[in-house]
Amino acid sequence: MPEAPDHHLLDALLDSWDRNNTILLNLLRAVPPGGLDARAMPGSHTVSEMFTHLHHERMVSVLEEAPECAGQVPTQEWLPEPDPNRIAQMLVESAQRVRDAVRGRVESSRPLDLHYDHPILLLQLLIFHESYHHGQIKLALKLAGRPISDDVAGPLTWDVWRRKRSSN
Repeated sequence: MPEAPDHHLLDALLDSWDRNNTILLNLLRAVPPGGLDARAMPGSHTVSEMFTHLHHERMVSVLEEAPECAGQVPTQEWLPEPDPNRIAQMLVESAQRVRDAVRGRVESSRPLDLHYDHPILLLQLLIFHESYHHGQIKLALKLAGRPISDDVAGPLTWDVWRRKRSSN
């Protein structure tokens, strides 16, 4: 790992993580009534369970990779949480823990404890993983007859990625 981190690059990468979490929270808020119980097919996980799985994965990753930033890992990975506000709280907490872990390890030039050649790779893996489930959630809603239209989804997702920060 380099001795002196490029803080502008680190800030941009952490901004991408923040945007990813904003998109996930926007998706959660866009889920129509009854949508948290939607499944892509019988036996598959519900939309609610996919959101809580993402929180669980983040918390486990921080515990394994940077335990100094860890919080309490949920005992159940695929929790059927009916309250979207509670799910949002979970996602905000776990996003901050991931952010703190990556920032702390990069700034101290410490590798993560278990996997990955560089702490930034944890962010990339989680964004990839969460993008997969984002698609699964939208598919489950569509198959359940509760789709989120592209007109609604666009501003909640693509526009968040494309937005320039006001300081630029």
